[in-house]
Amino acid sequence: MDMQEIADRGLVLLGCGKMGSAMLTGWLKGGLPASSVWVNEPYPSEWLKATGVHLDAALPPSPAVVVLAVKPQMMAEALPHMRAFGNGGTLFLTIAAGWRIAAYEDVLGAATPVIRAMPNTPAAIGRGITAICANAHVRHEDILLAETLLGAIGQVVRLNGEHQMDAVTAVSGSGPAYVFHLIETLAAAGAAQGLPADLAMQLAKATVAGAGALAEASPESPAQLRANVTSPGGTTAAALAVLMDETRGLPALMQEAVRAAAERSRELGK
Repeated sequence: MDMQEIADRGLVLLGCGKMGSAMLTGWLKGGLPASSVWVNEPYPSEWLKATGVHLDAALPPSPAVVVLAVKPQMMAEALPHMRAFGNGGTLFLTIAAGWRIAAYEDVLGAATPVIRAMPNTPAAIGRGITAICANAHVRHEDILLAETLLGAIGQVVRLNGEHQMDAVTAVSGSGPAYVFHLIETLAAAGAAQGLPADLAMQLAKATVAGAGALAEASPESPAQLRANVTSPGGTTAAALAVLMDETRGLPALMQEAVRAAAERSRELGK
């Protein structure tokens, strides 16, 4: 299956909130005809209404792909309406957190090809990273197609299996919130040292965003980049002595935070 087959047979997008809209924007910019897309969305934005896609209309008889982008708590209600496309030639691609592949197979049929994906919120600006895994009914060309579809919102990585998804959820799925909190606390600490709050926030945002971009673009490891700005006995070294403390600093705190998120993900998936 390829993008031409999607154009011919159609793509169904179930749910078009922020993540669905980000994907749809990328697909349309990439040349997928609006006439090949069917969107089911009870609260369509003005932008969505203006795209020219089939909105809340009768679905095509055998779509190439159904993309499930509804909120996880809405999936149980929405998924049975897609049962007619199960056990056949329609690929299901889901970005709903918490739902295991087996749950989709139970509703849609055991022979349904299902790809589970975990994107994150920077997808809204095309800077996301999405991890994917698939069941045994998904072909290699389907994986490539999913990578193309999800590439509209950022990088895509393949997992060895669904067992890795809880850890991915804890690192990249929930991870943006950790970074936002880092910005909050860095700005608050700057204000506590006498900076105006708005200036402290501007400095914190730009510093975290710039450091992240440098870490991604540089051939050097984050550890080496850290060492590059740490002069012995200097200001950075004084701060890192606190942050890198093995018992009360970031190493122990981040391990605990990611473990808590991964454990919660496992609980929600049961």
